[in-house]
Amino acid sequence: MGANAKMFLANSEQLATVYDATFTKKEAIETGNNIVADILEKGNVDKIDVLTNVTRLIDVLGTVQSALKKDLPIEKFTKNGMEFNYVQGGDIPQFDEDPIYVELKKELKDREELLKIAIKQDGIIDKYGNDVPRVSTKPKASYNTIKY
Repeated sequence: MGANAKMFLANSEQLATVYDATFTKKEAIETGNNIVADILEKGNVDKIDVLTNVTRLIDVLGTVQSALKKDLPIEKFTKNGMEFNYVQGGDIPQFDEDPIYVELKKELKDREELLKIAIKQDGIIDKYGNDVPRVSTKPKASYNTIKY
């Protein structure tokens, strides 16, 4: 176990008292925005160093949150200004057991591929003799990924 893990374990009890019950989600978001503004304005720390450590911290706290959520009561309750609500799972229809559904799904996937080709070239005809139109596209957001 590394020094960082030991530090977290030694201070794990403090996780129960970091914020009081009146600290709202709005205040949490505002605090995060203020931290970012402070980092960018002052420039005392490297923003990438902060990002790498925050990413690790999110993984640590996300793991804690997931594990503790598994142990919650199966009832609705409120504590420290947060509402907890158990959601009962249900049955999901297994559409893939229907051969007609499977065939239609395959045909739809095939059509999608033809539409992708038709964006780049004209004169595409489907297996039924229909012209495949050139459809419009919408931009996909660009983003950064972080791995470690």
